[in-house]
Amino acid sequence: MAGEESREGNNNAEGLDAAAAGSKGQQTEEDGGSEELRERLLRLAAEFDNYKKRTLKQMEGAKDMGKAEIMAKLLPTLDEFELALSSKSSDGDHYKGMELVFSNLMSALKSCGLSQISSTGKFDPYRHEILLAKESEKPEGTILEVVRKGYMLNNMMLRPASVIVSKSMADEERKEKKNDTDKTSENKGEQK
Repeated sequence: MAGEESREGNNNAEGLDAAAAGSKGQQTEEDGGSEELRERLLRLAAEFDNYKKRTLKQMEGAKDMGKAEIMAKLLPTLDEFELALSSKSSDGDHYKGMELVFSNLMSALKSCGLSQISSTGKFDPYRHEILLAKESEKPEGTILEVVRKGYMLNNMMLRPASVIVSKSMADEERKEKKNDTDKTSENKGEQK
């Protein structure tokens, strides 16, 4: 009997060892499963964060496009307003009132990101459109006159400035003009 108890004890010990080993195997499977779930959860959280950022960026883009559309529709009105102010045929008080309204309107539009394109100096094909090229003594491509102002909303082009630029004079015309100025200066020298 004592031998049977020791064998049963050995069997029980072996059974406990086997059970412990089995539970450790289950634990490592569970640990592996929980690690996999953890990684999956982290990936989903990162994807959701990217989704929120992308959605926010798209909403900002849509707001900018809406602003640009409204501003583009207001540009002809701004042109007409400036034309009315440049005529100065109005009564003094009415003129001052129109100037004030125009100034307030431009301030509000500028606070939303509207800016006028600089149209001095050299022609820039990304900011200007050429309506006419006139022969001039100025270097070729110099802006001579602004026909219609151009505007940008933040970094987005709403309308390019319409300009008249200089073009180089033909060689014969340049020589004739030089000869004419030389003759004029000679005549002035003789008259003295």
